[in-house]
Amino acid sequence: MKFTITRQNLHNGLAAVSASIPSKTTLPVLSNILFETDGDGVWMSGTDLDVSVRVRVPAEIHEAGSLTAPGKKLQEITRELSPAPVEISTRGDQIALACDNSNFKLNGLPADEFPSLPAVDFEAAVQVAGEDLQRLIQHTSFAVSTEESRPILNGVLWELREGSMRMVATNGHRLARMGVATGPGSITSTDFIVPPAALSQVQRLLKDADEIEVAWDSGADGAARKNHLGFRSGSTEVYTRLIEGTYPNYEQVIPKDNDKHAIIDKKALESAVRRMAVVASDQTHRIRLRFETDRVHLNVLTPDLGEGHDELELSYGGEEIEIGFNANYLLEVLRYMPTAEVKLSFKAPERAATIEPDGEDAADYLCLVMPLRLLD
Repeated sequence: MKFTITRQNLHNGLAAVSASIPSKTTLPVLSNILFETDGDGVWMSGTDLDVSVRVRVPAEIHEAGSLTAPGKKLQEITRELSPAPVEISTRGDQIALACDNSNFKLNGLPADEFPSLPAVDFEAAVQVAGEDLQRLIQHTSFAVSTEESRPILNGVLWELREGSMRMVATNGHRLARMGVATGPGSITSTDFIVPPAALSQVQRLLKDADEIEVAWDSGADGAARKNHLGFRSGSTEVYTRLIEGTYPNYEQVIPKDNDKHAIIDKKALESAVRRMAVVASDQTHRIRLRFETDRVHLNVLTPDLGEGHDELELSYGGEEIEIGFNANYLLEVLRYMPTAEVKLSFKAPERAATIEPDGEDAADYLCLVMPLRLLD
């Protein structure tokens, strides 16, 4: 294999792929990037066996071939090269880089040792607007669980329907759900549970303006197995292993009868909660919110630290109610609300509260936060 590539194209390709390389692995080839020549370009691929990234960058091909080489080291070397063209060649399992007066040789591994990428069928792909996909990921993936005891909650539920799609994530204590309308098409209703690491790569590599192809693997009989999912836009591809299992019926935990509603400035509430969190317990992060006519009182009492009080004006005309929350969960939810004002709805101190955007720009977006028990 031998090709010439601009330093910028080499850097961009390595930067895109290197993020999928595991920091620690017992399989040496996973620390490498796979190079494959293709016409007037080079494909670069990286994987940790769960998430794979593949990008194609322009290059002048002198001799076709393929090889894997240490990804992180190549990225570090390329970052320090001069802006001159880079000539890359291979001899046996060794890759050589030449740029101006700089010359490097690194030991690689044969291309056939690199894991095969998932065989998803892009011929049967559905089209998704990059802007819609980015919004769904940004506003829901923060709520996934990081506990290994319930692996099904370690992923984001992605529901595709004719004319709409929705993402949902929860850790059992907070939940985020967002939906967007999609253009007319022939999408068959289907659900995926996608690891957030894969969605993070999609966020990083694919743009709002992109039209993204989404495809999944199928069996010999053509039936969808849905073990893997692939995203493709132009010369960038992201593949992921899906989380198997049945996602909990999240609709059952979203209250439909919350009859007390408060509308409040998002930034003001965010600032007040952040102040209260300073003196909240390191174990529970519990703060108290007492809602009364047109005002909310925020209180914290931590015996071994101290106490705090704050209050804000808001629009509320219901019965007085006091409810406890984990301050961190509230802050996470508020951070992703897309409007200047938010609507909080609740029924009783022990029942789940919902937070939604309020105003003309309000989207089909709902977050749920479970309350904490208040100790007198």
